[in-house]
Amino acid sequence: MCLNKFLLFFLMLAATLSGCAVGPDFIPPSPPTVKKYTMTKMTNALTAGHGEPKQHLIVGKTVSNEWWELLHSRQINDVVMLSLENNPTLAAAEATLAAAQQAIKIAAGALYPQVAVSAGFQRNNSISSSSSSFSNSSSVTNLYTIGPTVSYVPDVFGATRRTIEQQTALAENELYQLGASYLTITGNVVTQSIIVATQRAQLAAVKSIVDSDSKNLRLVKEKVIAGKAARIDMLTAESQLANDLTQEPPILQQINVAEHAISVLVGKSPGEWSPPKFDLAKLKLPSDLPVSVPSALVHQRPDILAAEAQLHADSAAIGIAIAQMYPTITLTGSGMFESAVANTLFAHSNLLWSLGAGLTAPIFKGGALIAQREQAIDTFKAAAATYQQTVLTAFGQVADTLTALKNDADLVRASQEALDTAKQSLALQQISYSVGKTDLLLLLNAERSYHLALQVYVQAEGQRYQDTAQLFLAMGGGWK
Repeated sequence: MCLNKFLLFFLMLAATLSGCAVGPDFIPPSPPTVKKYTMTKMTNALTAGHGEPKQHLIVGKTVSNEWWELLHSRQINDVVMLSLENNPTLAAAEATLAAAQQAIKIAAGALYPQVAVSAGFQRNNSISSSSSSFSNSSSVTNLYTIGPTVSYVPDVFGATRRTIEQQTALAENELYQLGASYLTITGNVVTQSIIVATQRAQLAAVKSIVDSDSKNLRLVKEKVIAGKAARIDMLTAESQLANDLTQEPPILQQINVAEHAISVLVGKSPGEWSPPKFDLAKLKLPSDLPVSVPSALVHQRPDILAAEAQLHADSAAIGIAIAQMYPTITLTGSGMFESAVANTLFAHSNLLWSLGAGLTAPIFKGGALIAQREQAIDTFKAAAATYQQTVLTAFGQVADTLTALKNDADLVRASQEALDTAKQSLALQQISYSVGKTDLLLLLNAERSYHLALQVYVQAEGQRYQDTAQLFLAMGGGWK
């Protein structure tokens, strides 16, 4: 009964000593006041010309969680899912988050009394001497002990609560870092897949160029045999074919590099797995593009949310540093059964108990505590500046992508018109050369114009897909 009263008194005293937490209470940064991403007014309709897909910017629309599915590519969907299952970076981020969540529980443990139990056995031999008989006698005694010990440091000034707050914010930071990893991995898979598809289209364009060169060479040879052209014309045509063949290896290298990058993203070695052959013509350009307002974007992007969580953690660190400048109270108690005979150990008469309290107040530590407080404040200021820079960088990325999409549409329109004109001009020059109405240089110039226009058009189409994907990523990518 006495032990129960002791424990009750101990807990009541601990609760009484729990006070308020010193230091600043965290206030999240205010939403940005800017209403637009660029100084120039952006048109909501992105039209790339006759026969090309149209796109519309939808302000306020939520980003789809699986935004890559809007490309309507089963191959891309499968590779993205494979990367989410096997990517080591994502696995590391998940484990780091789990560790951070355990740190919250560790910090919270200090809110409760620390209870332990100890038990012991001691055997002593004592020797006594008799002065009258000059003889010695010895006795052996046993000592059995068992009982609980309790210690508690009341959170009078909130150091423990601020530590829990800090660890919770750090766990949130790791959660958002996990979201950023998710966004980076899925984004890289999609962009690398588009690179492969674009370069494969470029390779097809080069093969078309080579076929055209071969056709021109046959025309020249026929005219040389017929005596209607000089041998120098045939050498010029052969040189043109040889030069165009040199374009294939660099394109193949770009395809290989992108494919190897995709293999690594899905957690495989390039020697054991290779991605499918993505086809640009089979992709579908999303028609509706979500554009969040700036005040909403800061709550969508994981990098901004991670910076805010770090700011929160550094705010809590100020409270921890201030709490260390105040006294620390320690409560201790123990209840111990002690007996020389084991079978009477738990008798009421063998119960010994103690209750104590101690106070430790810092007096002089060479200015270290003040320096720790100022260090925490400076770290918070640095985190605030980092947060602002993260927001500005995000807004800059959105602005870049929005202007890129408009320029992409204009480039596709212009390159399509240039390609149509060059194609018609080449066809006319081939007919004229075959009937002897034009010379070889005019034919080769027309062919060169067509080849250049074809490559520009293919590259413009691929870039439009790339910048569409970048907009989804800039808007937060639906990582939640």
